[in-house]
Amino acid sequence: MRSWERALSVLEALCERGQAAGHGWTLDTELLPSHQQQANALENQGLVELAGREERAELSVLEGRPVRWAARPTPYGHDTLAYGCSRPRAEPPPSEAAPDWQPVELIPSQMAALRVFVGLADQLQVPPADGLAEQVRTASCDHGIKRWRLYLTPEQMESVAYGLWLHRMTGSAAEGNRFGREYGVVHSPARASDEGPPVADGRPSATGAAARGAGVSGRG
Repeated sequence: MRSWERALSVLEALCERGQAAGHGWTLDTELLPSHQQQANALENQGLVELAGREERAELSVLEGRPVRWAARPTPYGHDTLAYGCSRPRAEPPPSEAAPDWQPVELIPSQMAALRVFVGLADQLQVPPADGLAEQVRTASCDHGIKRWRLYLTPEQMESVAYGLWLHRMTGSAAEGNRFGREYGVVHSPARASDEGPPVADGRPSATGAAARGAGVSGRG
């Protein structure tokens, strides 16, 4: 379990036990020591409030025993839990349903460029491939290695290459070069003009707008 998942698990436990108790606090007898330690760590992030001496004294009276530790989520903790529980997760597609889907890991600058690309979908003559925007929206981030993971079809891979080519033409080549090295997909305008037939609305197709194994120009 990743660190943010552990944090959400602790926040969820604090909310549930606090609501069940009626006074909003989760007491020392209701959490394992390891979870109490995680709650203590979340206090430093402003997500958890630990009971002070006066609160513990009041809780001791209510419980009829000494309460040495109690915690509850702060408003920021409640909001973090609500956001975390509602955020969609990108899951690997079933291999039997879509055997051509490929896991792709992007560095933050690649992901930032891709977000710009899908955000301009309504303004582009060659729009992002179907489903790419949803993959970007639901991508999960492994903060340990600072990589965003998506699961893409070949058409979406080519579309990513096109988006990174646009990024190259207006700034940095590093993101597209890296994608080409790691996945063998780069955009080639010359090849796209030969292989990309127009679609029904007259716009060029994103499929065929990238060349697999083509040479990668530029520095980065």
